[in-house]
Amino acid sequence: MTIREDQKEKRRQEILFEGLNLFIQKGYSGTTIKDIANAVGMSVGLMFHYFASKEELYLALVSQGIEGPMNSLQPMGLEPMKFFEMTAERILNYIKTQPFIAKMFLLMHQAHFSADVPASVKELLSGFDIYSPTAEIIHLGQKNGTIRQGDPLALSIAFWSAIQGVAETLALHSDMPCPESAWITDILQAK
Repeated sequence: MTIREDQKEKRRQEILFEGLNLFIQKGYSGTTIKDIANAVGMSVGLMFHYFASKEELYLALVSQGIEGPMNSLQPMGLEPMKFFEMTAERILNYIKTQPFIAKMFLLMHQAHFSADVPASVKELLSGFDIYSPTAEIIHLGQKNGTIRQGDPLALSIAFWSAIQGVAETLALHSDMPCPESAWITDILQAK
């Protein structure tokens, strides 16, 4: 990557970060391209060299919000309970050390439930399901006795809801302590 390409990518990441901040504070409709351009100290015209529209910027953020969790489900050949331990530890570490990640959880929540997000975003989100693949992993753990009995989908919802709640709390209150990952995985642990 050339120096120029590196600088352009850093600027693009800055736009994404500031756009994320504004979208979670003001919502999609309440945020303007001018707001984002002002936040990064550039003209609106220059912003369009990075993102053709506010919708494109928002879509890029939501795409990242889908990609991260879905990448965590890639087969690793781990025992199911170990998978959840590693996943919780990794996500909570990201949440603690990278405010962008915690804020992405807020954005994704808003994108799912806000009526004012673009149809392209709603369409992208319609295929996003982290619960079903995780329920399959839970089912395997129930078979080998490492994960508690119960509806695998309900257990998947409990696990991800705990992660979501921690992320949202830390995004809003960065001075709060982060729970230990073992407290989250204890939801699934066979007793």
